[in-house]
Amino acid sequence: MSWLYDSHIHLSDQEYKSDILHIINAIEILKLKACCVSMDHQTSVDTLNLSKKSQNILPFIGVHPEMAQKDALSVFEMIEQKNKEISGVGEIGLDRKYITSEEEWNVQKKVFSNQLALAEKFKKPVSIHSRKTLGDVLEIISSFNLTGVLLHWFDGNKRQLKHVMDLGFFVSYGPVLLYANDKQVLLSQTNTDQVLVETDGPVKFSHCFNYKTTQIQFLPSVVHCASETLQISYKNMLKQLEKNSQKFLYG
Repeated sequence: MSWLYDSHIHLSDQEYKSDILHIINAIEILKLKACCVSMDHQTSVDTLNLSKKSQNILPFIGVHPEMAQKDALSVFEMIEQKNKEISGVGEIGLDRKYITSEEEWNVQKKVFSNQLALAEKFKKPVSIHSRKTLGDVLEIISSFNLTGVLLHWFDGNKRQLKHVMDLGFFVSYGPVLLYANDKQVLLSQTNTDQVLVETDGPVKFSHCFNYKTTQIQFLPSVVHCASETLQISYKNMLKQLEKNSQKFLYG
């Protein structure tokens, strides 16, 4: 039986705190692995602590663009100190939604670049936030030699997708795939060996799962939709996703 990887979930979010033992038990029973991403110093600490409770929680630590204006240095130091314990660096990236000036934009880009440099140094994969900033993200990434790049919740256009495929990066699709035709079209044009799936929990989805806090157990529904879109059997979709996930994580 194949392992199913959630390539991007925030298990260190407070939304999951009361249910975390149940979640850990569920992922072990269902043969799921979670790439648990972080937002800032505290969630990075919490993510590392969670990974000690289950080998199926793969810790990614980093500074999200929303938090880039705060003290990022402590997270950089944590990546340096804990590089042998972490599975990757994330969630990192760019997003103009969280800035009000060009000065803040420059800070955000610098924080992103510094984390890419650390990922390159320690040969760690990166989970990247690129909402409406994909061109800027790709321009900055071009300066680094990275072992695995995931553009999570990919929202680029067809031309950008083709470019990303040519670069050998991975893109992930989540619960939105169940109801968004544009995402299904993008998936249909994605190389099958560069597809990953995610929940991005605890994000809630208004068009599916009754707007409940997203659980990693929702992931098989995403896989089922992906298998239908790509016209691959569910079993073979699982095998392909496991292979892709391992390549992203371990090269």
